[in-house]
Amino acid sequence: MKIDTNNIVSATEANQNFSKVTRLAEKKGRVVVFKNNRPKYLVIDLDKEPQIEMTEDEKLDFVAARILREHKTAFEELAK
Repeated sequence: MKIDTNNIVSATEANQNFSKVTRLAEKKGRVVVFKNNRPKYLVIDLDKEPQIEMTEDEKLDFVAARILREHKTAFEELAK
């Protein structure tokens, strides 16, 4: 996913002023919330973007991250 730098807010800002984030999502279609200088959350206006599109590589990354997170202990044991 390409991220427009005008659609980025920090997690702190989103927490303190969520209405601003939702207004930005209404205007731009989506807002990316960064946490620890990395994209963490995506706020979308479902009227403008009813479905989330992902490339095949993004889908694989998403599934791989989920598997790693769910089975972290097993992978750490295998790495020994």
